[in-house]
Amino acid sequence: MKATVNWREGLVFDATSGSGHGVTMDGNKVDAASPMELVLMAAGGCSSVDVVSILEKARQQVSGVRCEVNGERADAVPAVFTKVHLHFVVSGHNVAEKHVERAVALSADKYCSVAKMLEASVTITHSYSIEEE
Repeated sequence: MKATVNWREGLVFDATSGSGHGVTMDGNKVDAASPMELVLMAAGGCSSVDVVSILEKARQQVSGVRCEVNGERADAVPAVFTKVHLHFVVSGHNVAEKHVERAVALSADKYCSVAKMLEASVTITHSYSIEEE
């Protein structure tokens, strides 16, 4: 897996993945998300992929999954994440709580590569809620 990051101007950078997809980053958070914000988004995205896949395999009638990610950072430099919490809001029709609980647990304990990588130095917690449609 590869990526390239090119400086545009100021603290703005354009990144391109090995598969050809791009994203812009801004250290000042003016023109784009910062690299640290992208880390949170990556954790939420990775876990969300797992949760949706697992719920679909369980034949749950899911119409939406939102992952609200909150991160706390150290006060000192480097301001690494110390805690990350992922809260999944699953919406659908007759979605069984046991399936959502299992999907979130499997993502956290087994499948999400981003969260597994972070957990070596970050306390990661998970929660969920279900909204009936």
